[in-house]
Amino acid sequence: MKYLESNLELSIRFSETDAMGVVWHGNYLKFFEDAREHFGEVYGLDNLEIHKRGYFIPIVHSELFHKAPIHYGELIDIKSRLIYKESSKILFEFEIFNKTTKQLAAKGSTTQVFICAKTRELQLLKPDFIVEWENKQNWIHE
Repeated sequence: MKYLESNLELSIRFSETDAMGVVWHGNYLKFFEDAREHFGEVYGLDNLEIHKRGYFIPIVHSELFHKAPIHYGELIDIKSRLIYKESSKILFEFEIFNKTTKQLAAKGSTTQVFICAKTRELQLLKPDFIVEWENKQNWIHE
C-alpha cells in the first residue's frame, strides 16, 4: 500500500466538549477535516487549489470508531494518511491519539470523489492535475 502521512497537534478547547468535559462525538469529524486541511498545506494540495481547478471533493463515506475519551485541555495528535488509489477517489485514514493519556482515542476514514464544479458531474477519471501531483510525491510503501 502506498500512502502519504501528516500529523496535526491540537489542544482541546472548552467549546469542543459536552457537559461532562468530554469531547462531543460530532467534533471528531471536524478533527478529521482539520487534519485533511493540514495535510493539504503540508503537501501543496489544499481544498482551495482543487476548487480553483474546477472541482468539488465531497465526502461520500465516513467511518468513525471511538476508543477512549478526550477531555478539555488535553492534547491530541491526529495522524492522517492519504492512501493511494488507482480510481478517482481520495481515501484518508485517521488516528487520533490523546497525547495526555497516551491512548488511541479514535480512528476512522473518509472517502471523497471528484465532482466537476461547472457541470456537477462525477468524474470517473482522476483530473490531470491530480495525476501530475501524485507523480511528484514520494509515496511511502508499507
